[in-house]
Amino acid sequence: MSPTPIDAEVPEPTAAERVGSLLCAASSVVVRACGEHHELTTPVSVHGSRIRLRAPLDAPLTLATAREQDGLPVVLDLTDIAPVAVRDRVRGRLTLAGRLHLAHLADDGLSVHLRLDVAHAVLSTPYGTSALTGADLALAAPDPLARYEAGMLTHLADDHSDALEVLTRLLDQELLTERPDVRPLALDRYGLVLRLDHPHGHRDVRLVFPEPAHDADDFGHRVHQLLTAAQHAEPAHRP
Repeated sequence: MSPTPIDAEVPEPTAAERVGSLLCAASSVVVRACGEHHELTTPVSVHGSRIRLRAPLDAPLTLATAREQDGLPVVLDLTDIAPVAVRDRVRGRLTLAGRLHLAHLADDGLSVHLRLDVAHAVLSTPYGTSALTGADLALAAPDPLARYEAGMLTHLADDHSDALEVLTRLLDQELLTERPDVRPLALDRYGLVLRLDHPHGHRDVRLVFPEPAHDADDFGHRVHQLLTAAQHAEPAHRP
């Protein structure tokens, strides 16, 4: 079992799946409408190309949406920041454009659910930019680990640094010649991405699971499989 550079042809989520994963894991978004920026602290519910948000009943964004029978044209911005402290923590930036509609009053009576019908989206990462349509998003589903990613990555970084050291045995020795700091950067059902941080820059590598994980419990089994393979590998030389 060997590491795979993040830009190689490997099993990994599509751009549309990444968009869904980023949205369903979000706890806040910025909505641009009517020449203003509206920051919403809200869970995001993803239903294909339709996104549900929640806003205060008397918020300017809610009132502006209520005035538009055909939907309020808006742009939604979201930044994907690595939950683990690494250099250059921004993993991606997402921009969605579409029309915002009132859905229904929330149970608390003080807020309202809003529905964004996405027309198109742009996802920019350090590895490239993808333009997607609402139809692309409608065919994709969020990664099953997306909602748990932040907790699992911080748990790995804070409590299992020894396991990360063992996993470096699966890496090409040349990647370790500058004695990089190894941190978990991202994960999905296909594998775990490690950030190799050294004084002159960084490199991201993907460790591919033997088979995709279906849920959070499955993720633990997949990491155990990687560790077992690493323990039987020749320890990498770190000068």
